[in-house]
Amino acid sequence: MTTQIQALPVEVIHLIAAGEVIDSLAAVVRELAENALDANATRITISVWTDCWRVRVTDNGIGMTLTDLEQAALPHSTSKIQTTADLGQVHSLGFRGEALHSIAQLADLEICSRFNHSESGYRVTYNRQGEPVQVQTVALATGTIVTASHLFAQWPSRRQSLPSPTQQLRSVQQVVQQLALCHPQVTWQVEQNDRPWLAIWGGASAKSILTQFLKETQPSDFQELSPSLTFPASLYLLLGLPDRCHRHRPDWIHIAVNGRIVQLPELTQVVLSTLRRALPRERFPVCFLHLQVPPAQVDWNRHPAKIEIYLRYLDQWQTQIQQAIDQALQSSLSQLPEAAHAARLSQVLKVAEADGIYRTSRVIQLESPASDDAAARSPQTLLPLKAIAQVHNRYILAEHPTGMWLIEQHIAHERVLYEQLCNRWQIVPLASPLVLGPLSTAQLEQLQRLGIEVEPFGEQRWAVRSAPEMLAERADCGEALWELSQGGNLESALVATACRTAIRNGTPLSLLEMQTLLEQWQCTRNPRTCPHGRPIYLSLEESSLARFFRRHWVIGKSHGIED
Repeated sequence: MTTQIQALPVEVIHLIAAGEVIDSLAAVVRELAENALDANATRITISVWTDCWRVRVTDNGIGMTLTDLEQAALPHSTSKIQTTADLGQVHSLGFRGEALHSIAQLADLEICSRFNHSESGYRVTYNRQGEPVQVQTVALATGTIVTASHLFAQWPSRRQSLPSPTQQLRSVQQVVQQLALCHPQVTWQVEQNDRPWLAIWGGASAKSILTQFLKETQPSDFQELSPSLTFPASLYLLLGLPDRCHRHRPDWIHIAVNGRIVQLPELTQVVLSTLRRALPRERFPVCFLHLQVPPAQVDWNRHPAKIEIYLRYLDQWQTQIQQAIDQALQSSLSQLPEAAHAARLSQVLKVAEADGIYRTSRVIQLESPASDDAAARSPQTLLPLKAIAQVHNRYILAEHPTGMWLIEQHIAHERVLYEQLCNRWQIVPLASPLVLGPLSTAQLEQLQRLGIEVEPFGEQRWAVRSAPEMLAERADCGEALWELSQGGNLESALVATACRTAIRNGTPLSLLEMQTLLEQWQCTRNPRTCPHGRPIYLSLEESSLARFFRRHWVIGKSHGIED
């Protein structure tokens, strides 16, 4: 920022809800790193000494003039805002003018800085009130070095209440990772006790950053998307593809607004609910969302650490995020890279198919029902998959220009039917009522929630007069209705109905039926996984097959012929 640092007017100070909270080494790192980002730094080095409670942050930003350095640690002094109106138009990460003053009160503060238009730099030390006590001229590159030493030395009880050094370092790592995701163009280097500890190299987008954190992932495991919105803002989505990248805990769902990770449970829940039927059971998505919002639509003046905010038009953001995730899942079925393919092949082959409770054969509809998704993806846009054969009456072997695919027929059909049901769940009258045995109160309420008409029919008997359209003509409709009465919401009922209606593994298919299923499957919104989260297809690359069969060998050597 080129605006001079100055004290805020009293009326602005009174409107600030809370000052900075410096409660740990990580909090010091966060505030100093955010100041470096506000100074347009592209390289930030963080050094932490846990044994002497010291933090140093070095950046190559625009630096500060001597006048700014003398004002920097005074209370409510900042270059980020000046008037009451500015408080509702915050463009920077910091704005309260309290971070450096708070650090000066808790530590020995020293700042070395050289402004980008100055011929020399200055070293300034401060007292506990944030007043400069010593100023020296120093040789320095453009940028700033802030050192906070002996943190909490005057408050030993606070030191004792803090987590262990290992936990504090983990918090520092989390702060750096979150800032790196929001500002991918910046290179970060972190040192621990004078030893290199963490390095994050800047890249074009958050994808290049995230793959440095999650070591077992590759760029092809993620889908990036920046959809156009219906209101003046922008959205960036980085989504781990559900058949390749997921977690045991919901610890990698991050939402950022204007350069900072925040807590917005309403948007986190949209991510979880949208991906619930694309992930394996008890697994959670990897997802990073970055919202660029006009400053007037977000209020940062809610929490000292600025992690809780007020965001306007939250309902519109929920809709846009759901649509963006759906769009990312509709991306074409790109081939797995060879390295990733080799690493995952053995794992995918171990996926076991549990035997179902099917009673009758299923059929493939040779004419796919019209849908918006099918219209959007015409035959010309589908991948050129050609059904060749059926393996063990369970898998469809398909030829592709770059190799072969193996598609599990039951779960591919299950995905097709599930999305059809989502688009047009319909309860129809039964030609003849079905009589079910004893039903508990909970079972009756569940059937009624699903819109199924049930009425008493004698002692401990119930007449069912309607059923989901896909089950109405089936011989095992009564058994299916009994399963639906066992509990769960409408979504669970959709999954159960699709699973029961899908073709059974072991059912022979003609080439026409196989080809029709492949085309219907490719038109689904999420062709990668079934509604239970299992992968639907396995790709066998031609290049991988060539290596396996040693097609790149010299013929003479393959026959043991030597010169």
